[in-house]
Amino acid sequence: MIEIPSDLHPDLVPLAFLLGNWEGAGVFAPVFEGDGGPGAEKCNFGQEVTFTHDGRDFLEYISHTWVLDGEGRKVRPLESESGYWRIDKDRKVEAVMVRDQGVVEIWYGELADQKPQIDLATDAVARTASSGPYSGGKRLYGYVNGDLMWVGEKATPEVELRPSMSAHLKKVVDPSEWAKDLKDLPDDGIAFFK
Repeated sequence: MIEIPSDLHPDLVPLAFLLGNWEGAGVFAPVFEGDGGPGAEKCNFGQEVTFTHDGRDFLEYISHTWVLDGEGRKVRPLESESGYWRIDKDRKVEAVMVRDQGVVEIWYGELADQKPQIDLATDAVARTASSGPYSGGKRLYGYVNGDLMWVGEKATPEVELRPSMSAHLKKVVDPSEWAKDLKDLPDDGIAFFK
């Protein structure tokens, strides 16, 4: 169920499905040398994503990913990014993101009609001298059966756009939210099971 906070800026209501803390896993396939860090290769990754708001007309976005071993344990950081997302009255979405690999991106896209799905493509990419040859990308985000799913593609001047990352994330519920429902439970807890 999508909840709309009472203090959410009215322009952001169409993006309310993104709000919250999300965790899950996905698949990473490097597109160029140095993509994902030195020596990175195709792997499974874990991800934590947070979309928050402070009442102004944008969502703040933070993502951390890490390589997972065969048992699902964290091996090392993969990539971190943060940014800001906005939407206009015509459902056009814009995002500015900064990645730890020395890349700043401006993304434009659109919220689909009648479904919580966002298609984004880079409009501008700025790279530091130490970053890889990344030149642009596309992403698709969707709210599917209560989960957040996304897929990303990357390109370089020598490599056409191709799949790079995808993940399936589940909403993480803050225990303080559950605590609101505990006020009617008996003190001893045993009566709950009778």
